[in-house]
Amino acid sequence: MRILIVSEDVPSPSMGGLAKHALNLARALVQAGHTVDFLGGKDHPIDAAGEEGNFGGRFFGELDGQDLGWKESQLGMYLPQRRSWVARRFANLIMRRAPDYDVVHYHGHVPNVARLIPAHINFVQTRHDQGGDCLINSRFRQDEVCRSTQARDCAGCRAAQPNALQRTISAAAVRRYRKEVAQSFRTHKTVFVSDMLQKNFSRTMGEDNWGVTIHNFTNTQRLAEARQRASLEPAYPADECHVFMAGKLYPEKGIEAFLETITKGLPVGMHLTIAGNGPDEERLQAKFAHPQIHFLGWCPGDETLRHAARAHAIIVPSVWEEPCATTIFEGLLLAKPTFALARGGTPELGIYAAPGQLRLHETMQSLVDDLVSFDRTSVYPPPPPGLGSVDTIVQQLLALYRLPPGYTLHEDKVNHASHPLNHHLYVE
Repeated sequence: MRILIVSEDVPSPSMGGLAKHALNLARALVQAGHTVDFLGGKDHPIDAAGEEGNFGGRFFGELDGQDLGWKESQLGMYLPQRRSWVARRFANLIMRRAPDYDVVHYHGHVPNVARLIPAHINFVQTRHDQGGDCLINSRFRQDEVCRSTQARDCAGCRAAQPNALQRTISAAAVRRYRKEVAQSFRTHKTVFVSDMLQKNFSRTMGEDNWGVTIHNFTNTQRLAEARQRASLEPAYPADECHVFMAGKLYPEKGIEAFLETITKGLPVGMHLTIAGNGPDEERLQAKFAHPQIHFLGWCPGDETLRHAARAHAIIVPSVWEEPCATTIFEGLLLAKPTFALARGGTPELGIYAAPGQLRLHETMQSLVDDLVSFDRTSVYPPPPPGLGSVDTIVQQLLALYRLPPGYTLHEDKVNHASHPLNHHLYVE
């Protein structure tokens, strides 16, 4: 097949999970014998992605406009036309390339773009965040998960104390956006990376057959190589316990909340290593300066895996509702005990864990208490071959690609239980 992968998150000098996911998928599709090109952002050359940018196809850096703020911050309100304009711009750029391909697969933050792609184009989008109904993509504000479904409440994410005009205009923008996203999901094939994303969207937009769930994946070959390299490195001293975290340094990821909790009684010999950058990096380094806490800054993928493979435990302390955290995948498939809060799509990932390996908690204090007391000599079996592997997921996505353009659950209301898009495609 001729496949065009699309994401405005690629390339970047410090790519996040979505960007790495899209590039890993492109690379795996090429290895499976398909012709794959990538339509990405124009702000950086593909070289900015380092080795991860070498996926085996052509790169077109053409997407732009998504970062234009339209002075929403200064006005303290969302503007109804802004996201429609971005979607129109993206659709026009995609359509310049789309006729040359059998399928276009979009991974990004403009879900309303699909409604503007003609029905004869075989278009698929994967939803990696909560941007289907949340204009900041995370459903997280004021250090808490947001569960409101009311459009007027969204004004509080643009102005601290919105006045009547700001609330009215923002609500109109949110309603327009949500309507366009719903039309998009009804027009073309939609993949959600967790059931949680579908349920949260349905909570706002109503129960419907919005798409199919296919969990994220990881490159199991790279994990095996990381395990092998780790086995050749000198062992940590017997009286030390090394804990590893990887994530963007901002409130949603919960790293500050975790450090605040554990530093109240950080055990002697426990070392915390954090890979990642972000707006809070400098402040957290100063706040938690300690000989047992090590901030690495942003690390390339192989370096991140090296630290994870050597660690005694993996921590994913996200306080927002993680849709499908790659770091959890990597921890579980590296056979490491993995600690996280029982929020978002994280509990769904228990199907990839050995008994007792995925340690979920309701509160950060409970997570820390468990971490401090857990038996680091526990050994977990290696995962079954193919579990969580990109190669397995590629076959599932190819089956989706081969369905006719625009083929969605909405075409089969009577017998939707047997519909090919109504079943989980991840390995059970």
